[in-house]
Amino acid sequence: MSTASVTNLNRSLTRHIAREDEPRQRPLDYRLISRLFEFTRPYAAKRNWLLVTVVLRSIQLPALTWMIAAVIRGPVAEKSVPGVIWGAVIFAIIALSTQVVMHYRQRLALELGEAVVTDLRKALFSHIQRMPMRWFHQTKVGRVISRMTSDVEDLRLGVQDVLFVSLVQVGQMVIAAAAMLWYDPVLFLIVLGLAPVIWFINQHFHKKLSVALRNMRESFSRITATLAESVVGIRVTQAFVRQEENSRIFDDLAEDHSRFNTVVMKTHGQFLPLLELNSQIFIALMLIVGGWRAFQPGSTTNVGDLVGFFFMANLFFAPISVLGNQYNQAMTAMAGAERLFQLLDTQPDWVDPPDAISLPDLRGEVQFENVNFGYDPERLVLIDFNFHAQPGQTIALVGHTGSGKTTIINLVSKFYLANSGRVLIDGHDIQTLSGDSLHHHMGIVLQQNFLFYGTVAENVRFGKPAATDDEVQRVFTQLDCADLIEALPEGIHTPVGERGVSLSLGQRQLICFARAMIADPRILILDEATSSIDSHTEDRLQTALKKLLAGRTSFVVAHRLSTIREADLVLVLDHGKLIEQGTHEELLQLNGTYAAQYRRFVAS
Repeated sequence: MSTASVTNLNRSLTRHIAREDEPRQRPLDYRLISRLFEFTRPYAAKRNWLLVTVVLRSIQLPALTWMIAAVIRGPVAEKSVPGVIWGAVIFAIIALSTQVVMHYRQRLALELGEAVVTDLRKALFSHIQRMPMRWFHQTKVGRVISRMTSDVEDLRLGVQDVLFVSLVQVGQMVIAAAAMLWYDPVLFLIVLGLAPVIWFINQHFHKKLSVALRNMRESFSRITATLAESVVGIRVTQAFVRQEENSRIFDDLAEDHSRFNTVVMKTHGQFLPLLELNSQIFIALMLIVGGWRAFQPGSTTNVGDLVGFFFMANLFFAPISVLGNQYNQAMTAMAGAERLFQLLDTQPDWVDPPDAISLPDLRGEVQFENVNFGYDPERLVLIDFNFHAQPGQTIALVGHTGSGKTTIINLVSKFYLANSGRVLIDGHDIQTLSGDSLHHHMGIVLQQNFLFYGTVAENVRFGKPAATDDEVQRVFTQLDCADLIEALPEGIHTPVGERGVSLSLGQRQLICFARAMIADPRILILDEATSSIDSHTEDRLQTALKKLLAGRTSFVVAHRLSTIREADLVLVLDHGKLIEQGTHEELLQLNGTYAAQYRRFVAS
């Protein structure tokens, strides 16, 4: 296969991978507008006053045009100076009122749009926070960011500008049409002949713009997702010299986005000139017909009415190009609305039942009864899994990578629900328990520690928001690592940077330990929690860990023997099955898989 063929194949695969989870295209649905309008209900007074200004604005512009025609047809034709002066004064008053109304129309539209966008962002964020872990594992971060940023901004434009500007323009056209009908019904029939042509042009370009704009928004979402992934994984990228390949993938996505943008611009560039040309042709046709009728003996058409008619005709045709541009922007906003409401309509795989039990106190008894679970239901990770942990016991989970250790933790934490069987907490089926109530009694420290932007103290307070500085400091003292934190430039008030980049891995993990400890949980989960800490620091933590584990039901995923030896119960897993369980000594006497692994470890 040639180099060019390989490159084309790679690009095809890249685009396929980027698009494989994209939603199927569907026609734009105007029900989205009504759903968006629902977000204006809390601001009904502001919205209604805005509609009043829209109506006034629609009336004022034709009124100015009518005033000009009336002055020309009357005082100017009669050479009446006082009439011209009074006409100019009235025109100036109406013109001044249009500016006042325009100010409030724009101001109210901006305020309403900002309020709606703020509520939309709140609703989206709240909805995302309630989604289960499965959704986060299946959804790219960039797509979520794109919904919260570019798609919401598109809707802002739709609410603040497109909707109300379009209403003003349509209102102006309706009033101008009524005035033309009053001036000359025969000439107005020619204007009516424009309607089928405009309808045909709109229908043709509606479909093209709808598809083009959706493709453009989706391509931008893919760029955002790839960018977020690349920034988060920059260490891996550079470590494996992946820069050129990542750049190639991004170049392909950027070219895709550029191509879709170009299609939108070309389509729009054809749409507006066609509308403009069509309007000009009809005005020329009306000029010929109207002039011919005015010249006929006995014609009821006079020059004054003809002038007024053409003024109104210009006022009628002028909004067409504006509406064409607004139509383009409306399609962008509609595409954004479609994606936003699709996210809001995405229901979690499961939610707490309405009568979920809230446990004020938790003893920490955990039991698995014939549990089967798979992230993909067709491929089980845990198979007919059974064990019983008494309150206060330390459970060590041992097994090769992929054996199901982290899955057990996910099920105990109610991040996932078992496909079959039961997980019991204090005798209650975990599915009947309130997730928030359960998590209030849990603490967790993961191998991949995560710190939020803020100070050391603020990150520790995630475990107990009301904790004072003294309490935070006391936790580090109990962990026997206060000196390591005090060595930081500002102690517990030292900013950790984004994702904790300004701290070492060990320091980050110590903060995660403190966050779990200050919560005083009844169930504690340590998933390779000491893997980022050096042996010296871990030795210092052992005494504190004993205090932390004491009296709590603890699940510990660890490879270091110091933790496993002291566990009350060791569960040995292999491909999702529990093959051995017991204390360290009991498993050595069993002389099975655990004993063999232990001997290999000691020998090494």
